[in-house]
Amino acid sequence: MAVNWAGVAGIIVFYLLILGVGLWAARKSKGSTDPEETMLAGRNIGVFVGIFTMTATWVGGGFINGTADSVFSPGSGLIWTQAPWGYAVSLILGGLLFAKSMREQGYFTMLDPFQLKYGSRMGGLLFLPALTGELFWSAAILNALGSTVSVVLDLDRTLSVIVSACIAVVYTFFGGLYSVAYTDVVQLFCIFVGLWITVPFAMTNEAVEPIMNTTDRWVGTLEPKLAGDWVDHGLLLIFGGIPWQAYFQRVLSSKTAKGAQILSFTAGVGCIIMSIPSVLIGAVGASTDWNATGLNMETMNPYDQSSLVLPLVMQFLTPPVVSFIGLGAVAAAVMSSADSSLLSASSMFSRNVYKLIFRPKASENELVWVMRGGIVVFGAIATTLGLLITSIYDLFVLCSDFVYVVLFPQLFCVVYFAKSNTYGSLLGYIIGLFLRLGGGDTTLMIPPLIKYPFFDETYGQLFPFRTLAMLVSFVTILIVSYSLDYLFRNNKIPMKCDFFKCFTDVEEEKLAHQDEKESLHMEKVCKDL
Repeated sequence: MAVNWAGVAGIIVFYLLILGVGLWAARKSKGSTDPEETMLAGRNIGVFVGIFTMTATWVGGGFINGTADSVFSPGSGLIWTQAPWGYAVSLILGGLLFAKSMREQGYFTMLDPFQLKYGSRMGGLLFLPALTGELFWSAAILNALGSTVSVVLDLDRTLSVIVSACIAVVYTFFGGLYSVAYTDVVQLFCIFVGLWITVPFAMTNEAVEPIMNTTDRWVGTLEPKLAGDWVDHGLLLIFGGIPWQAYFQRVLSSKTAKGAQILSFTAGVGCIIMSIPSVLIGAVGASTDWNATGLNMETMNPYDQSSLVLPLVMQFLTPPVVSFIGLGAVAAAVMSSADSSLLSASSMFSRNVYKLIFRPKASENELVWVMRGGIVVFGAIATTLGLLITSIYDLFVLCSDFVYVVLFPQLFCVVYFAKSNTYGSLLGYIIGLFLRLGGGDTTLMIPPLIKYPFFDETYGQLFPFRTLAMLVSFVTILIVSYSLDYLFRNNKIPMKCDFFKCFTDVEEEKLAHQDEKESLHMEKVCKDL
């Protein structure tokens, strides 16, 4: 396949545009080493920029490439492409349930309420599923960017992913949230223009049948026996789309709590709108006679490499000028998305692990450099995952999987149930993780240890076992927390057994109350005399 020099030029132009905007926005921090400036842009993000950066956090390379990939794939189709509406609903629910309370408390990261209530070590343990989600998200983004570049430049996919990762890591290393937020504005505009310009040209190409005549190829089917699995994946995208540092980083950077809610609601609508061209491109890919496009099917068969369908449509079904705009915009958009996820993971590590567990006296400058080191390390891990897992949509869904099972019940309990404690949190964490991993995972090549009801040797787990694991974890947290709260506070269990020091203040409260009663009694006696 010949190099698409128009696409190369497009990528270079849009990379320079994103980089220029990022460096311009970085001046707002004025070289500050204050973690609040770096992580949360000084809590000074307005509604307009906040809406764009919140929407762009979800609508990145993994979103647009993965949506087209899923609609195009013969075994999936539109019916199984749940991410667009799933993440849209998750943003709206996040605004209703968590945005206001989290912003009013003035936290730095999503993990702060856990460490304040459960202790630094439990917060550090909850960092692991949060980190896993961010790494898989970054991997999906880098996978999408590598796929795009490999199509445009005719380079090996592995080399493309590594080069793309280096660009993203370098950019993120020097940019704080100011840079991320303002580049997101450009990113979203590029995606909107680039994709919508592509759609009419691709749909009217001679090699493409009208998509209304090919619905059997891209709409997909839902067999009754797979309904449980469909519901399971839908719920994990909705509720697993909430407990993300990338989301709460924008919530916590908002000027006001009300503003945080507004940007959540608006971004939810934006997700649906921005997914439409990707759906259409996936449908176009399924309706194309690829042998008539000039594509060498022996070396790059889109049905064997469905993650490439979006850049292939842009390159082979549109004029060079449109390819210039579309491919360049997509590549720049993916690069801009990668920094959000890497910044989120490194922010949690520097504050919730390094400072609160290992170095409580770490200076602000030290934390900023630890965060930058985390960007490099997490970028390398995400790159490896992006190379090992070929399906963008699989990565896209997987990143919400463990977040849904483990983190969502934890977040709901720590915000809404005052008596939840470390004991319930730890046991809920262990049980939820065991039930989820026990169900196996084809993407991670983990065989099923537990065969849930309706297990099928061909389709695997048909029972919504992820939702079951989440609910069992949620119930466990509440039962254990409230039971131990009652037992300790009523002296049914001696205080010396409170290993996590959740109730050590009970005796002090009782003594203080007793002293107050005795003091009031003495005052009464003196008055009577």
